[in-house]
Amino acid sequence: MIKRQIPNIITLANLLCGVLASFSAAIGDISSAALLICLGIFFDFFDGMAARLLGVASPLGKELDSLADVVTSGVAPGLILFSILSEGGGPLVRFFSLTAFLVPLFAAYRLAKFNLDTRQSHSFLGLPTPANALIWVGLALYLVPLGSCDCELCIAEGEFERNPLLTNNVFLTALIIISLVTDILMVSELPMFSLKVNFKDMSWKTNSIQYIFLIVCAIIIVATRQWYAVSLIIIWYILLSLITCKRDNAH
Repeated sequence: MIKRQIPNIITLANLLCGVLASFSAAIGDISSAALLICLGIFFDFFDGMAARLLGVASPLGKELDSLADVVTSGVAPGLILFSILSEGGGPLVRFFSLTAFLVPLFAAYRLAKFNLDTRQSHSFLGLPTPANALIWVGLALYLVPLGSCDCELCIAEGEFERNPLLTNNVFLTALIIISLVTDILMVSELPMFSLKVNFKDMSWKTNSIQYIFLIVCAIIIVATRQWYAVSLIIIWYILLSLITCKRDNAH
C-alpha cells in the first residue's frame, strides 16, 4: 500500500510547490516563486518515473499529476507574468496584463486534452505546460534577482532596484504577445520532437535533431550566462519543432 502511494506523494510535493509558488508570486516574491516552480517541475519529472519503476502506474496518479500541473505550470507562472506586467507598465499594458490569467486556462485545457489523447505517449502535440512555465521562470529570475523582492515596500525602502525592462512598455507588450502565442501553442496540434536520445543507436543520423538541439542549448548558455537562457532554450525548442514539422511534411 505504501509503495503504491510513493508516486502520488511525489505528485503532491509538486502541487505543494505550485501552491507556495502562487502565494509567493501574489505577494511580489517573484524569484522565490520561480524557484518553487522549478522544484515542482523536478518532482513532476520523477513521479511518473517512480510509478513505472515501482510498477504502480494508475489512472488516479495520471489525473492527480494533471491537477498538480495546472497549479505549478499554469496558475503560478500566470501569476508571475501578471506581476511582471502589472507593476511598471503604462495603463494599456496594465489593462492587457489580465491576459496573463489565460495561462492557467490554456494549461488546464491542454492537460485535460493530453489525458484523453492516446497519440502523445512518446512525443507531444503542442507545447507541454512545464515547458511553457519555464519560459516565465527564466525571465522572472533574470528580471528579479535571487533574494530580491519586487513588492513596492522593498523598492521604496531601497532594498531592491527595479530592472529597467520592467517599466519598458515595448518589452512588456512583447511579453503579452509571446504569452498569447505560447497559450495557443499549448493547445495546438504542432508536433514537438522528443528530447530522448536513442541510447541503443547513438549515431548522428538517428539522433540528429536531439544533438542539434543540445549543441545550440550549450551555445545559448555559454553566450548568455543569464537566467533568461532558460526562456531562450524553450523558444529554441519551439522553433526547432516547427522546422522539423515542416521538413517532415515536405517529405
